[in-house]
Amino acid sequence: MKIIKNKKLLLFLFVILLSIGLVSCKEEVIVPIDELPAVNTTLYRTDVLTGVEEVILDELELGFNFFWETANSNLESSGYGLIPDRYNTYTNTAGSVASTASVGFGLTAIPIGIENNWITREQGEERAYYTMVTLQNMSRTHGFWYHFIDMQTGARVWSSEVSIIDTALLINGVLTAGRYFGGRVEQLAYELYEAIEWSWYFDYEANKFYMGYKPETGFEGYWGGYAEQLMVFVLAAGSPDHSVGKGAYQLMKLSSTKVSSGLDYGSFYPTWTGSLFTHQYSHAWIDFESYNDEQGYNWFTNSVNAVDAAIAYAKSQTSQYIGINENSWGMSACDGPSGYVGNYGSGPSAGNAHFVDGTVPAYGALGSIVFRPEEAIAAALNYRTYERFWSVYGFKDAYNLSNSANGWFGNDIIGLDKGISVVMIENYLSGMVWKIYMEVPYIQDGLESLDFVAVE
Repeated sequence: MKIIKNKKLLLFLFVILLSIGLVSCKEEVIVPIDELPAVNTTLYRTDVLTGVEEVILDELELGFNFFWETANSNLESSGYGLIPDRYNTYTNTAGSVASTASVGFGLTAIPIGIENNWITREQGEERAYYTMVTLQNMSRTHGFWYHFIDMQTGARVWSSEVSIIDTALLINGVLTAGRYFGGRVEQLAYELYEAIEWSWYFDYEANKFYMGYKPETGFEGYWGGYAEQLMVFVLAAGSPDHSVGKGAYQLMKLSSTKVSSGLDYGSFYPTWTGSLFTHQYSHAWIDFESYNDEQGYNWFTNSVNAVDAAIAYAKSQTSQYIGINENSWGMSACDGPSGYVGNYGSGPSAGNAHFVDGTVPAYGALGSIVFRPEEAIAAALNYRTYERFWSVYGFKDAYNLSNSANGWFGNDIIGLDKGISVVMIENYLSGMVWKIYMEVPYIQDGLESLDFVAVE
């Protein structure tokens, strides 16, 4: 009897230890194996440009390293997979706050790292899946995530808003990684997407998406004219249970006014601030070059013309700012000598809302490499001549040669800005992110619902 009791005691202790072990790991999302999508084994980086300038390849690899190395990699943490909004290259420290949009770019970067042989598929699959488990366990409002969150806990910080645009950037990364891996990653990615209630974030009387929401104050502002929210129309239209129809997209176009052709650029819809990121973000994932809307309008061409206008504007500012010229262009929201400035931009802008003080971010040109490759690469080569502008993770955020005798060079890497550089460089080299993302059925459904038609 004594032996039997000891066996029972050992069994009891084993169960307790097993339970502790399970609690300490990220919580699995159990899905019956026969309900999982098939694991995707497609190779996407098969047609890659060769002979590309080394600075572009270095920025791609070091930028990927930023997302991979600075992420919370503690599987026992509630913030596993979260990526800092900022990294200080002077102190070599990451901030304690993550941005959901930075996580979206980080998830998108995982397939890039795998197909460039910087990490293994197993490493990438684990990071992607358990990051999505973190996202599922985080506080959400009608499926939307907060803008800024604690790196360790995933909890809201700075009284930040429940953000529709940052949720869109995040879910784009989720869908990209989900489609790339298939299986359990794709299953969880689609669950996260389907839970987003786009129709809740929409004012049906105004026929517009709200711009922000805080539990303390409710909805604030609207997305009116054309800007970086183009992706929101597609994501919302493709939702199986919470869709918003094409009327919102049509009103956006009607609410926007084209600027006429100039000597150095074609006509395009400008954005309010003229910040170049507004012409880049949606194009990081959606292959708009291959689709026209029902009126025959092509948003990729719109961005090409906006980039041409930004370069022409930079040339017009050379006499006033020594750091702005044909090889230093693309003013956009970024750090400046006095802090972060959201309306750095190029003219023409809607309402003439752009601001210029000589500050230029690297990502303005790098994120435009798919639109104007030659000009973007020339800018990158110019930027690389400034050693103070380079870091362990590639280009720092921004610089301003007009600020003082020695110029000003920011110390920080900003996740959003590094993300658009990495994704657009890979799209320029191989089109890989476009290839993956455009396979997502919800995106095809969304484009069809908006009456976009493939270009023949």
